[in-house]
Amino acid sequence: MKVKVAVEALAALAQESRLAVFRLLVQAGQAGVSAGALGDKLGIPPATLSFHLKTLFHAGLVQSRTEGRFVIYSANFTEMDRLIAYLTEHCCAGDATQCAPIRKC
Repeated sequence: MKVKVAVEALAALAQESRLAVFRLLVQAGQAGVSAGALGDKLGIPPATLSFHLKTLFHAGLVQSRTEGRFVIYSANFTEMDRLIAYLTEHCCAGDATQCAPIRKC
């Protein structure tokens, strides 16, 4: 991962509402959540939510698909894993045996 991509992803997450959206999408897994349900659960108005989703989408952290009349959003786990790997690339002075597992699902 290039520094610019990592900075963009971290910048997208460095806002309270966007971080809440991303965390909820991570919790939902591959099934994802509709935009309406996201707004209801987080108390974010539709226009504001759209702005936040667009920012996360452009950072590569969120993906969307259409199911009938609904747009379903989900976390882009591949990009999330790439970002975590970038951040922990030289963890524990390069001795991975010293590092605790980062993510257990």
